[in-house]
Amino acid sequence: MKTKRLTTAQAIIQFLVHQYVERDGKRQPFFAGCLGIFGHGCIAGVGQALQQYPKFRYYLTKNEQASVHIAAAFAKMSNRLRAFACTSSIGPGATNMVTGAATATINRLPVLLLPGDIFARRNVAPVLQQLEQPFSQDISVNDCFKPVSKYWDRINRADQIITALPEAMRVLTSQAETGAVTLALPQDVQTEVCDYPVELFEDRDWHIPRPLPVPALFGRAVEWIRASRKPLIIAGGGVLYSEATEALARFAEQTGIPVAETQAGKGALRYDHPQSLGAIGVTGTPGANIIARQSDLILGIGTRYSDFTTASKTAFQNPQARFININVAEFDACKHSALPVVADARATLETLGKALRGYQVAGVYRKQIQKFNRNWDEEVTRIYRVKENPPVSQGAVIGAVNDFSRPQDVVVCAAGSLPGDLHKLWRTRDPKGYHLEYGYSCMGYEIAGGLGVKMAAPEREVYVMVGDGSWLMMSSEIATSVQEGCKLTIVMLDNHGFQSIGGLSQAIGSKGFGTQYRFRNAKTGHLDGAKVPIDYAASAAALGAYVIAARDITELKDALVKARKQTKTTVIVIETDPEKRVPGYESWWDVPIAEISEIASVRAARKAYEKLRTKERYYL
Repeated sequence: MKTKRLTTAQAIIQFLVHQYVERDGKRQPFFAGCLGIFGHGCIAGVGQALQQYPKFRYYLTKNEQASVHIAAAFAKMSNRLRAFACTSSIGPGATNMVTGAATATINRLPVLLLPGDIFARRNVAPVLQQLEQPFSQDISVNDCFKPVSKYWDRINRADQIITALPEAMRVLTSQAETGAVTLALPQDVQTEVCDYPVELFEDRDWHIPRPLPVPALFGRAVEWIRASRKPLIIAGGGVLYSEATEALARFAEQTGIPVAETQAGKGALRYDHPQSLGAIGVTGTPGANIIARQSDLILGIGTRYSDFTTASKTAFQNPQARFININVAEFDACKHSALPVVADARATLETLGKALRGYQVAGVYRKQIQKFNRNWDEEVTRIYRVKENPPVSQGAVIGAVNDFSRPQDVVVCAAGSLPGDLHKLWRTRDPKGYHLEYGYSCMGYEIAGGLGVKMAAPEREVYVMVGDGSWLMMSSEIATSVQEGCKLTIVMLDNHGFQSIGGLSQAIGSKGFGTQYRFRNAKTGHLDGAKVPIDYAASAAALGAYVIAARDITELKDALVKARKQTKTTVIVIETDPEKRVPGYESWWDVPIAEISEIASVRAARKAYEKLRTKERYYL
């Protein structure tokens, strides 16, 4: 057997260089490189290998958590057909990546994590940053990755990667099981030499299949659809990952079945498609939520039915409602006691279209859907065009950015009240024009995620919309975007605190307690004094961005024009009024409220909560 003598780290990088994916005849390298920050636990191993093999490009980020967010956003924008590796030292560098790993796994996005680890040979323990436990010597902070990884392994011998790496790739390229994959690499093992079989470093293609449904279940699904009178499609992220948007548009037009979209599925239909009801659930439109309550058949395509989608299990009130779930993951296909069609979204929609020839919903139902579509567009226009004095509303800011952006441009967001308003208000014109991380809704994802989107699609303009709360958690990757020449346009909304939770606090009777950036009041003891002045423009400029301050919508529009002409990352700072909110429509979210309280507003909120909770259903 021919062998190649390499260190463990060198062999890992050489293996990754030769991994390819193929779907529908299109073949491409799976990995785009490695993101990370070097420390003593990886610089002599993985770091040396990356220096030796520059073909596998290394990107220096400013925060390890951000590394994983960049990688996740890149994978999402690439429909999970490309990925990054992320490396870190042991200790805090590794645990910084845990939040990013959870974000990737919850959103079903492939990311390979290569954290350094403690010495496998143990004789110098405890090493710097080592977690010691009296009950085991075979534990480190990297064990924290186990519950947030889809595959986890610790490489204690150099030859173990021969079997570990193919397993890692199996999971990373699985459309059903993908997520964060963690290979913990003891720092001594990274540098050890092994004679590896040369076959390990040959080009390897991972085929991404389009599985077809089981005929018997598919036949029953066709019968159920033909028997339904008010069917509803819920389009999730799987529609986009499967590249099924055109097939969905044809199917909806052919049958007249309306389509509502989850956060991950927004963009599955253009906003002005006649069958489009827009967003569904807690952050949904009136039409989508009214139709959901009435529907006798829910056809879920590529959705995992989060509580925001189902309005905490209150969305579907028709006692005769049945579910058909089309999903590559059996786990999701079986939810809500559904008829599980475990298959590829695009292939199934194309086959369904043929099987349902001649079937259409009633004309009255089709007209009702189109009326909801028109009425909602009028409501969006009203919110976009509202006349107001500064500070302006968040809805008006969204409108200005949406109107200015082009169909091929991408909006990126993740946390706060912005995602809910964007879900309702953003007029999607391109399947990849709306990029929200809402599986984890991770504060700090936005700017790092925007960079990942830009790296995946450098030809597109990327608009990152971020609140001041997320900004203060992680704006460091502005410096990385400048360093790499990846231009972002960042619209930073200054609303003086955590206003999403502030609004929720008001709704539960707590009056916004502890959610605003205010000085402590000596009289009350609470943080309800004067506003804390924070110069976001100065902080952005210090990180290398071009900065524009806007006071109103007119100045915001002028700033967007200037930003488009810039060649480097541009930050637009605008103050918004947290009390000028976009309302909720025909929906509810279960946030438990204290059963007893000395505060009258909390007691009133609890009473309303108990009444609304009675609408929650089990789908059996």
